[in-house]
Amino acid sequence: MKHLNITVQGKVQGVSYRATTKAVADQLGVRGFVKNTEDGGVYIEAEAESTLMDMFIEWCNEGPERARVTAVHTEEGDVKDYRNFEIVKKKIA
Repeated sequence: MKHLNITVQGKVQGVSYRATTKAVADQLGVRGFVKNTEDGGVYIEAEAESTLMDMFIEWCNEGPERARVTAVHTEEGDVKDYRNFEIVKKKIA
């Protein structure tokens, strides 16, 4: 099991990025959460097996049709054993 903290930059708010991220995560079996950041980006914590995580990160670099992803930064972290994948409504700084 792998845990990644993922920061996505670009035109990723107001384009259904979070909703589509949840759909992709659910399809792949990725667990964690996604939320908007105050600086206009998106922050994701994701957990999955390595091969599934690779597919998820590949999708994060593309995003939904109306998104324009300019950067995706990942950082490994400790596994938190999330039960599912959620959209968090509150923005973070």
